[in-house]
Amino acid sequence: MRSIEDLIPRAGSDDTAGLREVDAEELARYVVDRGHPWWRRRPCVIALTGRVPERYVPELIACVQDPRDTSEVRRSLLDLLADRAELLPWLRHEDRAADTSYGMGEAFLKARGLLGDRTAARGLATLAASPQRSARDAGDAGLDGLVDRYGADAILAELGEGRPEDREFHVWMRYRADEDVTDADRLRAYLDEAPTTEAKVWAAYALYGLTEDRAEAQAVYDRLGRPRVEVEGLDEELRRAIVHAYAPGCERPSDPRWRLEAVCADPPARPDVDDQLRRATAALTAAGLAPKPPVSCGEDNQQGDGTYHVIEIGGDRLLISTLGPFATAEEDATDAARCALASAGFRWIDGETGAIRVTDLCVYFFGRRDSLTVDALLFFWQD
Repeated sequence: MRSIEDLIPRAGSDDTAGLREVDAEELARYVVDRGHPWWRRRPCVIALTGRVPERYVPELIACVQDPRDTSEVRRSLLDLLADRAELLPWLRHEDRAADTSYGMGEAFLKARGLLGDRTAARGLATLAASPQRSARDAGDAGLDGLVDRYGADAILAELGEGRPEDREFHVWMRYRADEDVTDADRLRAYLDEAPTTEAKVWAAYALYGLTEDRAEAQAVYDRLGRPRVEVEGLDEELRRAIVHAYAPGCERPSDPRWRLEAVCADPPARPDVDDQLRRATAALTAAGLAPKPPVSCGEDNQQGDGTYHVIEIGGDRLLISTLGPFATAEEDATDAARCALASAGFRWIDGETGAIRVTDLCVYFFGRRDSLTVDALLFFWQD
């Protein structure tokens, strides 16, 4: 049997099927040991789905309740332990509002919904109406848990129709019940009535959110003249990689044209990250540069995650993007390193290109929601 370290050699690369074959108690012991990196503990949590050893439940709950533990592990544990009613008093306690670890507020509400706490319904409806995908998914999951337990009518009565997000949930429940909801959809008519291009784009994007009909969205996009935010110096290769990585989950201050472009424009081919790293390492080795094994940005920073791997050669630190065949360095790299990567099919992102600011595409970055540079987006890290 391969070890857990062998099954998860680096962050973001885990053998899911292999982990499911590991003894559940071994996985649980690994998870509760905070000395292991979070990016190995989290896949172990997921591999425990449906087979949690009862004697480890108190220690697993202790990890959930420890604000010093990594939020990625705590959120996964809350999903794993969604049937443990003993968590509910702790989840409902007012002190949970003081836990500002990334994503935990959403995770607490979701868990309360899955455990049948009807007092969480209003907060879950607010999450479900969020433009942020992670919040929306948490809200939907929590509301589904309440509906499964009490029925749609009880939760609809709990919410009422006083807020826009409550009315949105009413329409969604009608739609799921195969009822006619066209009376709630004025978006198609508004596409012609909207006074500005921005309003038309928002309407088109909202319509797609309801229908998920990409062909219709593309037809509307064409009719509007394919509006987009032009960024001087940003070529199509970089634009496509950035749009499809960030526009779907961009923050609310963003120009809506980015969102609609992400829906309608064809995405780039997804890179084979492992193959990219093998090619980069082989090219650097062939050039006599003795590269160290690649490490993910999360592993390199000992927390968080992002869109690049680090390869060290001598005193240089080369960055290889996961968004496409893009490479750069934290400081100036040698000509030999740049030439080696170019021979392996990588495009070097120099200082001038990396400094291009992708305007009006706002991305969450260490507490701020603002536009970032090409360099920051292709080689992104967030703890």
